[in-house]
Parts: sequence; structure tokens; C-alpha cells
Amino acid sequence: MTDPSSPPTDPAGGRRPVRSTTLVVALVATLGAGYLVSQFLRNGIAVLAPTLTADLGLSAKDLALVSSVFFFVFVAVQIPLGVAIDRFGPKRVMLAFAGLVIGSTLLFAAAANAGELLVARALMGIGTACYLMAPLAYYARAFPPERFATLAGLQLGVGTLGSLFATAPLALATAAVGWRTTFAATAGLMGVIALLVAVLMREPKAAPGTRRETVADGLRGVLAVWRLPDAPRLFVMNLTAYSSFALVVGLWGGPYLTDAYGHDLTARGALLFVPALTQAAGMIVWGAADRVFGGYKVPTLIGALATALLLLLLAIVGTLPAPALWAWLAAFGFCSAFLPVVIAHGRACFPDRLVGRGMTLMNMGTMGGGFLSQLLGGLLIHQFAPVAGRYPLDAYRAVFLAQFVFCLIGVLAYVKVRDPLR
Repeated sequence: MTDPSSPPTDPAGGRRPVRSTTLVVALVATLGAGYLVSQFLRNGIAVLAPTLTADLGLSAKDLALVSSVFFFVFVAVQIPLGVAIDRFGPKRVMLAFAGLVIGSTLLFAAAANAGELLVARALMGIGTACYLMAPLAYYARAFPPERFATLAGLQLGVGTLGSLFATAPLALATAAVGWRTTFAATAGLMGVIALLVAVLMREPKAAPGTRRETVADGLRGVLAVWRLPDAPRLFVMNLTAYSSFALVVGLWGGPYLTDAYGHDLTARGALLFVPALTQAAGMIVWGAADRVFGGYKVPTLIGALATALLLLLLAIVGTLPAPALWAWLAAFGFCSAFLPVVIAHGRACFPDRLVGRGMTLMNMGTMGGGFLSQLLGGLLIHQFAPVAGRYPLDAYRAVFLAQFVFCLIGVLAYVKVRDPLR
């Protein structure tokens, strides 16, 4: 039986496709599960925010720091992470980072104050930073090139389920056994995933003659991408493209639903499940939009402007009747899922020799936007005095309006980017 992580070579020295379907499925499912945990931990604060506030006495500023620090450190480690994957291999990196995920998740489960939550979330951000890039590097090394797109799609698809589990399932688990037990169980799941990685995966060998880069080399490569004509404008669009979803579904949607509507834990989870679900479906639809529209710019602008207008609507009206709220959440999740088109646009604009560095820079923009939107949203809410433990509706309206402006900045920067398909 062929080992999926050590593909045999043909007489000419090339790689033959992996033949053991069972082992391939088990390995891809394991790597996808690691990314699922990463997405779950990234987005789990929104549903829990009012609960954490009540249990630990957190302020809006505390919540913003606790949630957004995940994104900040995630961005900070991207370049050294790429160097580590190159030097030590994706398997060793994933196993080492799994220890960080387990330890930080247990620390989060045992936290008694905002400071301990902050440290736990920072370590989570570092620990989970590898669970997309390392599997993609593994697929690129261990499988034939024609299978990479399929495997990358499966990795992203399985990982997206983590956003879903961070809504209604997290709320139900918290109601049943408490958030501390839920996160302790998540640490246990990560331990099982690490064990499976250790058993199922073997380090693929780097291609002969491959040069191992240093962190300085990585920085020089990113700077080379930044000097390309369209890169800064694409970076700004990446800053805003994911940030709206991170703002609402990743953090402030939960407090908004509690403070503005009076929804409890279970209701928050059910409502936030809607945009998480429509975003997962939307990514599939938007992923094919460039072929439908014959270019990248039109679908990107449609998605960005629709997201901005939805935020503006909520900033103006404040609250919506129940059916309209469900519809708004569904539309918001779908419209804000246009990131695949932006990624594809960036890929098409970068020369082959800089594609890896270009994707690293764009990913840093994507996660950096999540950090900025969550942190600035919390600082803005903190300017309003809570009444009976709840922030006034105007605080959230201000946040939605600020995010609308942020989206417009992305649009204005993006409109001048050339479209390679037109």
C-alpha cells in the first residue's frame, strides 16, 4: 500500500499519483480538521462575548483586544512561518504548533481575567497560523501539480466548517457543559489531530537544488511584491474584504444581538449560524464569478459595495424586525464572501516568480483587516457608557458606519487596479 506522504517516483524521476485512496482521504481529512479547529478558535468569541463579559467582567475594549490579538499575531508570524516550513517541513511545524494550540486552548479554558484570555488568544493565533499554509505546502510537495487545486479546495472547504461550529454548535455546547469544558474538549480534539498527523504523514523531500530562505529573504521577497504597480491597492482591498465578516460574525455580532435585541446564548448561536452558512456557500459561488463576468473587478466591486450598503443600512436603522434580520444576516454572509475573487485577482497580477510572496502579502492583508476592524470596533464601542451592563444601540450603529467607511476605502483603492482578464 502506497504511503500518501511519500509518493513514489517513476523512472524519469517524477512523482506518480498517490494510489491509496483510503490513506489520502484520512490524511486530507486530518489536515482539514486542523484548519477547522483554527477557524473555530478564530471565530468563537462572537457567540461567547456576552457570556465572557458576564463571567469575567470584560469591557468592550477588553473584548476587542482579546479577539483581535489572534489576528495580529497570525499576521506577524506569516513570514517566519514560511521559513520554518521550508527548513523543517510541514509535518514538524504542525506538530510543534499543535502543542501551542493545545496549551493555549487549555489556558483559555482556565482563564480568570482579561489578561489571561489575552495571552491565551495570542498563543492561539501563533499556534493556528500554520494550519492552512503547512498543509498547502505539503500538498504541493507530495502530490502531482494537477491535484493541488482539488486538495487545496478540500482543505479550505473542511476548514470553513470551523466557522459554522463557532456559532450554533458552540452555543449549544456552552449551554450544555459550559464554555470552559467546551474549550478543554477542543484542546483534546487538537491532541487527536496531532497524533493522526504523526501517524499518517511523512515529511516529503524538498525538490533537489531548493534553496532554503532566511527571514530576511522572505522580507525582501514581500517588499519586491509591494513594489509591483497594483500590489498596494490590492493589499488595501484585502484589508477590507474579510474584515466585515470578522467584525460581525467573528466578534461584535454576538454582543449586538444581545444588547440590541435581548437574545440569549442559544439565539445568538442560531442567528450567527446563518451568515456563517451563507458565507460558506457564497465562497463557492464567488469563486466562479470571474468566469461568469469575464473579469475580476466587476464581481469584486459588486460584493464589496453590497457588503458596504448592508452595513450602512444597519447603521441607519439600528435594528430590524425578526424576518428582516434573518434576511440581512443571510445576505451579509453571502455578499461578504467575495474574497476568493480578490485572491484570484492578486494571483493573476503577480509574476510566477513572486506568486508565493504575493499570496503571503495578501494573506497578511486579509488577517490584518480582521485585526483592525475588531480592535477599532471595540475602541469605538468603549466610548459609549453601558447601561445596566449593555452598550446602547448607538454604539453598534457607530461601528457599522465606521466599517461602511472602511469598505469604501477598499473600493476606492481597488477601482484603479488593472484587470488581467480585460
